[in-house]
Amino acid sequence: MEISVYQKPFADGEAVQFSHREGDVTQALQEAINSLKREKGYGIIFLEEGVYLLSDTIYVPRAIRLIGWGKTRPRLVLKERSPGFQEDVPEDKGKSRYLLWFTDRVPDPGEAVADANAGTFYSALSNIDLEIGERNPCAVALRTHFAQHSFISHCRVCAGSGRAGLFDVGNELEDVAFEGGEYGIYTTRTSPSWPCLLMNARFSGQRRAAIHTREAGLTIVNLEVRDCPRAIEIEDGFCEKLYLEDGVFENISDCLVTAPLDRCAANQLSLRNLCGRRVNFIARLEESGRNVKPEQETFFLREFSHGLVMKGVSGQASLQTVCETEALSSFPLSFPKRIPDLPPQDEWVNVRELGAAGDGETDDTAVLQRAVDSHAVLYFPQGFYRLSDTLRLREHTALIGLNPISTRLMVKDNEPVFGGFGTPKPLLESGKGGGNLINGIAIDTAARNPRICGCKWTAGPDSYMNDVKFYGGHGSMNPGGENVPVYNESRTADSDPARKWDSQYWSLWITENGGGVFKDIWSASPYAAAGLFLSDTAAAGAMYAVSVEHHVRREVLMQNVSGWSFYALQTEEEVAESSWCQPLELSGCDSLTFADLYLFRVIWVDNAFPQAVLARDCRNTEFWNLHNFTQMKYTMDFTLRDADGGKAVRPWQLTRLTLNTERPAPKSGGRVERLADGFDNVDAICTDSRGNVYFCDSRKKNIYQLDCQTGLIRPVWDTPYRPLSLICDGEDRLLAVCEYFPPKGSGERYPKPADAEGTAYGAWYNTGSAIKVYAVDPQDPGRTMTVLECRDRAELTGVKTVVYPGNRWRDNNDHLSIVCRSWEKGWQAPDGATVIACCYDLVRACCLQKAVPGKPFLSADEFYKRTVRLQVNDACELFSPQVLEERGEYCSLELPSGTVCILDGGLFVYRQAGEPEYLEFPERPACMVPVGENTLVITARTALYRVRL
Repeated sequence: MEISVYQKPFADGEAVQFSHREGDVTQALQEAINSLKREKGYGIIFLEEGVYLLSDTIYVPRAIRLIGWGKTRPRLVLKERSPGFQEDVPEDKGKSRYLLWFTDRVPDPGEAVADANAGTFYSALSNIDLEIGERNPCAVALRTHFAQHSFISHCRVCAGSGRAGLFDVGNELEDVAFEGGEYGIYTTRTSPSWPCLLMNARFSGQRRAAIHTREAGLTIVNLEVRDCPRAIEIEDGFCEKLYLEDGVFENISDCLVTAPLDRCAANQLSLRNLCGRRVNFIARLEESGRNVKPEQETFFLREFSHGLVMKGVSGQASLQTVCETEALSSFPLSFPKRIPDLPPQDEWVNVRELGAAGDGETDDTAVLQRAVDSHAVLYFPQGFYRLSDTLRLREHTALIGLNPISTRLMVKDNEPVFGGFGTPKPLLESGKGGGNLINGIAIDTAARNPRICGCKWTAGPDSYMNDVKFYGGHGSMNPGGENVPVYNESRTADSDPARKWDSQYWSLWITENGGGVFKDIWSASPYAAAGLFLSDTAAAGAMYAVSVEHHVRREVLMQNVSGWSFYALQTEEEVAESSWCQPLELSGCDSLTFADLYLFRVIWVDNAFPQAVLARDCRNTEFWNLHNFTQMKYTMDFTLRDADGGKAVRPWQLTRLTLNTERPAPKSGGRVERLADGFDNVDAICTDSRGNVYFCDSRKKNIYQLDCQTGLIRPVWDTPYRPLSLICDGEDRLLAVCEYFPPKGSGERYPKPADAEGTAYGAWYNTGSAIKVYAVDPQDPGRTMTVLECRDRAELTGVKTVVYPGNRWRDNNDHLSIVCRSWEKGWQAPDGATVIACCYDLVRACCLQKAVPGKPFLSADEFYKRTVRLQVNDACELFSPQVLEERGEYCSLELPSGTVCILDGGLFVYRQAGEPEYLEFPERPACMVPVGENTLVITARTALYRVRL
């Protein structure tokens, strides 16, 4: 029997107390949830112990938490053969019916359910078990596609003969057990495309696999899987970024993990410290046809890793498989837990009973400081506890709340002790070297307190911070549940002009040998100088599922830190406040480990940035599963830059990278020649029949010509419309594909086409823009600019060449099919023979390629980082896609000689079988065109280069 972690009722006047009752409680429980959401917008429903019978789906909207209590956990049971749970649901993403479905809002009768999404915060289920009754074959217990501060914890799910325990993972799962079902978990990508943390999980008796996944970024610590065919099954045709540490596997008849696309650069598999007994295979690498088998029946797997590896910041990444096993003389049942337990409820002292008001207006500083000085464990019922000075904890003080959006330690703007010019003054300060604990509470520093620091943490290795929100910016909610506006109408500054970004000290400052365990932390206040600052500490420390976002200059800063581990750390930069923000900066650090590190910029960020990780004087630092990504073409060019050694890590996807600061290497020879520089972001490029080169500085909206006779560069044309890609027709007119935003109030509407659905550019980026194409004579653009009309294919005659994007970002993994889709509309060039095929991917592509019958066509799959070769039929349509190389970014070319050139951080040149030649550039290259037989001209951020092959 699973242990109930909360055995006594909670005294919280803001919560709903749901008492046990007999019979079907579906309607009563749903009404309790709906009432709480309507009346307060967020909060907690406490379920008394007992068995609750359900016959239909319970919908749990954003920021509502269900928490059970009692000597035994409450148990929600789907009644045997409940109506609607016997057949697939074709219109549903998971094809199933759900016992508990976490949603973004309460669905009205007859309304489509709004699934939880990247903006669904603070939802949770804790200390409640679930069970699917017999004869419900299409039932799934949980659907949990939520984001930060949302989790499932202390939960046992008995799926029985149902389909699964859980569909679509969210932010975090801790202390969960899944029994039976086809799967324990089956999942797609998390809603915000960040990693998912799974800690202290147990699976047994699944009929197909414990976990079925695609692109979920699973970061798993302390896993037990027993008595099922497969532990982790990656969906056919997809990749996964899987990090698994500390695990026990027993009676696995097939394998621990499958890898359908093991040759793909986006695939990252890292398994460490696992114990196995009666496991048939460790891995099936299906694309390459390799099965990795343990040599012993009972074994210790020190490491299995597969993917792109760099041993240092110098050299090239290579695809590697590592498998290190040894025999085990005894077999452990589990690994030790890494997460401390909360103190027993008998020790909790309610701060309301000590006189705290928690109304957001009354100054609770004196009451709370006396409470800290007198009691070890303080319980904070939901409320806003106003402070006017630092709350200083003793060495072993514990502060316990149960929902950080509704339980806050806060300060008002312009609080005198936090104002003026001076050193950091924390709102909350831990006890030095002790074992402090903070759980389920937000720390709100407001915005106009120049000296404030959210929390100064000097507690020791036995301390623990969990489910803590550093309040401000994204994720802020008013009483009633409405989001606090983050931006002004033009999305250029704060909604309140008096609140200045980057005007306070750091949100969480860990220093003076502070350490401990930090889990489920969200630091997204743009008013803070950084979300997370670690300095001068060698104490043991680990972070799990920490999200740091939306700061102006730095997200995470570390100085003189050693011995720490970071699991599922995620950063994100927004366009308004974070366009020039450094995600992760390391200085003087030693022996750090990062596992499933996600470094992300949102789709609206409109400038390139030099690097995702900036390192100085760092040693023995390991990155396992490193993911640097954005849907925007203005990327973080280098994944890591070693500022001392002058070296940069160019691959955006790595399974393993070892960082030791290196001395500068001698400069290479002169085959790469800089022709011109001083640009902002040059990318799209093309040539005419005479050898003139045209390229665009896309962010500055300028088009230039490199004259083939003189070698001089001159501006060609400057319009208010951003040029995205360029091509010349058969009569050397320049065709520019542009992005056009109709003015507000103009009445123009441009609906999204069907092929927008396969890319985040369709789901998120497009805010009413459209693709437009114009043609100019480059020698006389002012008088020859002609807007081309997008017309039906049937109207276009004389077509001999069709132009398609040479690079596509398709994060629904439909690249191989979308490139072969027949075009229905297009823009016909003035030569009458050239047509640019209309497709949604033009809104992002910077490379255009001509499809000529009988000649190969290369397409770069940006999302999976590979180059695909296609054939061209007599109608200039693409068919028969084949993966040519597991490299690819914006542009790939196949020259008449058969030489293939691929840009991916640098230039890879394939002349014949064997390893390609690699040429490196000072900047990240974007696009290229051949000029002559053995020369390429290449655009690379701020400069134009020539390469002699």
